[in-house]
Amino acid sequence: MEVSKLERTKFLLVFISMLGLLLMPLVAHADSDTVKVGLVGTADRPVWNQVAKAVKSKYDINVKFTTFTDYNQPNQALVKGSIDLNSFQTWNFFADQNKQLGDKLVGLGKTYITPIKLYSKKLTSIKELKHGSTIVVPNDPSNEVRALKVLADAGLIKYDHKITYPTVKNITDNPKGLSFKEVADDQTVASLASEDAAIVNTNYALDAKLSQKEVLYTEPVNKQTAGYINWIVAKKDEQHNKTYAKIVKMYQTAATKRQMKQLYGQNEIAAWDITLK
Repeated sequence: MEVSKLERTKFLLVFISMLGLLLMPLVAHADSDTVKVGLVGTADRPVWNQVAKAVKSKYDINVKFTTFTDYNQPNQALVKGSIDLNSFQTWNFFADQNKQLGDKLVGLGKTYITPIKLYSKKLTSIKELKHGSTIVVPNDPSNEVRALKVLADAGLIKYDHKITYPTVKNITDNPKGLSFKEVADDQTVASLASEDAAIVNTNYALDAKLSQKEVLYTEPVNKQTAGYINWIVAKKDEQHNKTYAKIVKMYQTAATKRQMKQLYGQNEIAAWDITLK
């Protein structure tokens, strides 16, 4: 029996429709193999670029990056789903933000620890800090207490350790009569132009190309600073995502460790297998 042109057309349309339904899972699978990673600033990008190449080569997973300018955005973006992973924060910072965001996030793997430093463009030694000199500290809870710990370790101040998240208002001993200014983390570098010294997180220091000659004091790396190890973070319901696990695995390699040392020296120390004493 001869099939009419109209019937052939209907058959073709049905066939195309069914083929589309069959291919949908394949398309979805392809989309799931693109992972968006949030970073803060550009300091970590060279390492992550190499990790992305390795992940693509071994697992055919595409890693794309979203760059943020401050610490407050990446976890919110993760909760909202605009990124899949982020890599920028210490465990202490993560714990504080995760609590505020309703415990929706989870740490997947350690990356590195970056000892923060007290920098100055006006002084060459911590001994040059005079009575009334102004020191800038970051104003978010976890980084401010970290800054206070560094200043206390340097012998400049004492503060009330009974308070979970102390601020400069909780300084109990200030023999030099130093003044303190609290600013957003991403503004600490800019403050060096006008103030005597500033505690600057390493990613911002690297982005601004601050030199070792501008360092007045470096945070010690020991058991007391274990909470400042950085982590790769995901949404809690993606804790067992196999694709994300592969990315963490390819990050935590000897090749990454070598590249960190080559690029950053002792500014970044690989921490997934570190022993703190």
